[in-house]
Amino acid sequence: MMPPSDALVFFGATGDLAYKKVFPALQALVARDGVDVPIIGVAKTEMSREQIVQRARDSIVQAASEEGSPFDEKAFALLAARLCYVAGDYKDGETYARLKRALGNARHPLYYLAIPPELFETVVGGLSHAGCVEDARVVLEKPFGRDLASAQALNATLHKVFSESSIFRIDHYLGKEAVLNLLYFRFSNAFLPPIWNREYIDSVQITMAESFGVSGRGAFYDGVGAIRDVLQNHLLQVTALLAMEAPRAAEVASSSEEKVRVLRAMRPIDPNDIVRGQFRGYRETQGVAPDSDVETFVALRLFIDNPRWQGVPFYIRAGKRLPVTATEVLVDLKAPQPVFDEIEPPESNYFRFRLGPEVVIAEGARVKTPGEAMRGERVELVARHHSTRSKAPYQRLLGDAMRGDNALFISDECVEAAWRVVDSALRHETPVLSYEPGTWGPERADRIVTDEPWHNPSAEAVEPG
Repeated sequence: MMPPSDALVFFGATGDLAYKKVFPALQALVARDGVDVPIIGVAKTEMSREQIVQRARDSIVQAASEEGSPFDEKAFALLAARLCYVAGDYKDGETYARLKRALGNARHPLYYLAIPPELFETVVGGLSHAGCVEDARVVLEKPFGRDLASAQALNATLHKVFSESSIFRIDHYLGKEAVLNLLYFRFSNAFLPPIWNREYIDSVQITMAESFGVSGRGAFYDGVGAIRDVLQNHLLQVTALLAMEAPRAAEVASSSEEKVRVLRAMRPIDPNDIVRGQFRGYRETQGVAPDSDVETFVALRLFIDNPRWQGVPFYIRAGKRLPVTATEVLVDLKAPQPVFDEIEPPESNYFRFRLGPEVVIAEGARVKTPGEAMRGERVELVARHHSTRSKAPYQRLLGDAMRGDNALFISDECVEAAWRVVDSALRHETPVLSYEPGTWGPERADRIVTDEPWHNPSAEAVEPG
């Protein structure tokens, strides 16, 4: 195994992602995790070292303000002391020559490509021609291709230069504390395995709702849409975590193997099982084509053809301008055999996982109501994690990549298996139906769910503390 990375180079240093996420993560890596290596930003914009340091400062001040935290001058000084900048066109070989000089004695750099995917091949080729890739690692931002064919071509390009063990495809969603909590809960409680199958589970719903639109990201989003932006990656990854078999203890490779196995068992999406929508007013957003048919909402029914899940529907939906911002999983259990003579049949038991913005695990159960009659009512048993100083996703994932730990990253096989699930839906595009902002998408999406209605996440109650 290669030693930890001794330099961190991030391409796209003047971009929006770097400003909003990367600079705060870098400060946390230096100040909290003790990372003590050169940090080199690369971008086309001509900028002095002092200017990139000021941009980093502005970014971190803003992030601290949004969190309601004070700006940590000492922590920032640690980052500023390690930060430098290389300006140049990604197509110009001299850019990589300057980068190589800036790397100095570093022999195991980590390259983080926080740039549009169409530039991946250019940058990887430039690094290779400059002799900068030996014993190096590379981190790539999603999307990993636009469909199965482009994902396969991208993987082939990467493998010409880097081994698979040195490629880290980052999906920040997998670094979220709530998603890690879901994974831990599944495989650390003895009461779950006996019922986590088609004999006891009636259906699974996954909803990723966002109350906001695409302001400021119109041009990017109009080239992507909800299927490519969150379904093929975030939501299928969450589905895989819910449905995969238990990995061998503490073995990274086996976890990836189990995710690939369950993704390959997912039936390609039937065009009749998917609804695409677009909120009214989307086409007036800056950067969006006036005749755009890009979906801002998607709802679908998915099946997994293996012994554990055969016949169990997985209902998945995601959308912009919905009533709330929340990501939630509802695992609906089959109704028990009736024993007591109740006026209404007991509601099914369930597990509910709130993956954001709060972290909640809840179980739906029935208890007896006071009185002589053997009748019950539904209650919800809730475990709520109060906000803590847990690592932000980019801090966690970049730190893992520097150590060579790929447990929370996506393999080439995993990427291609996920694209196979959605590829048919991309090739046979269904009509885009209009919906009003603040609603739960087009009415036709209600027909996707054939047993219970959609479970609509609500604003999570916050206990006074």
